[in-house]
Amino acid sequence: MSRDNFQEWSSTHQKRFEEVLRKLLPSPDTLPQRLHQAMRYSVLDGGKRVRPLLAFAAGELAGADVERVNYAAAAVEMIHAYSLVHDDMPCMDDDVLRRGKPTCHVQYDEATALLVGDALQSLAFQMLSERPLSDDPARQLQMVKLLATASGSRGMAGGQAIDLDSVGKQLSLPELEQMHIHKTGALIRAAILLGAYCGTLEQAKLDHLDRYGKCIGLAFQVVDDVLDAEADTATLGKTAGKDADNDKPTYVTLLGAQAAKQMAADLHREALDALAGFGDGARRLRELADFIVLRKY
Repeated sequence: MSRDNFQEWSSTHQKRFEEVLRKLLPSPDTLPQRLHQAMRYSVLDGGKRVRPLLAFAAGELAGADVERVNYAAAAVEMIHAYSLVHDDMPCMDDDVLRRGKPTCHVQYDEATALLVGDALQSLAFQMLSERPLSDDPARQLQMVKLLATASGSRGMAGGQAIDLDSVGKQLSLPELEQMHIHKTGALIRAAILLGAYCGTLEQAKLDHLDRYGKCIGLAFQVVDDVLDAEADTATLGKTAGKDADNDKPTYVTLLGAQAAKQMAADLHREALDALAGFGDGARRLRELADFIVLRKY
């Protein structure tokens, strides 16, 4: 892998996508101004944009028009941002720092933060439905269903419910994996498939991409748990050690740091194996798998 080339590719997409988000989010001067300002505060100028980058990489593999992928990637990122806003609230994880700045409910207030999440979720589905993202209307409808499932009680929201219910409990490895397949993995898998759906890939190849997404989604969470235990707050841009302080089950508490790192490495290899048949077209997806597993924040 040419690291410099990947850094250039990812940086170019991140900068371009930031402008896409600025245009798609409501203007801060539009009524209700405070809500729109809080939405922009929660989405813009922060985060690694891993999910959009995965969507763009999958879109490139599928020969998709990047303008179409912009909307799919924005939909996923808005769902992700809404989940962070709600997760940080006092009724959930009660955190005060996110992406290196005060969380939404701290910067604004709890009621506004609740509405920010609600509004971002609605805007995400507007992004998926207001213009053609596929030449096949049935496939675009499938995209809406995919994001809805990944976001709801059988996906991200359900995983968060399991997470909250697991505080102070000792989960088995399969139970912990099941929680994170929903909480973290579902939206990562959706990002990859939504990017691919903007192009043209046969179902067998989509199945391989979904396998890649499942492995790299779990790896993302395992690495998150390791970083939460080993990195500091300044590096992470969020409160370090929060999971341990809240007595939450993690891969580190269950397996130990070394075994958790080995699990991430095994998932990394499985993810790359799922891409074996794609050749150089999956180069960016491979590089993103490397980034997700080897990152330091």
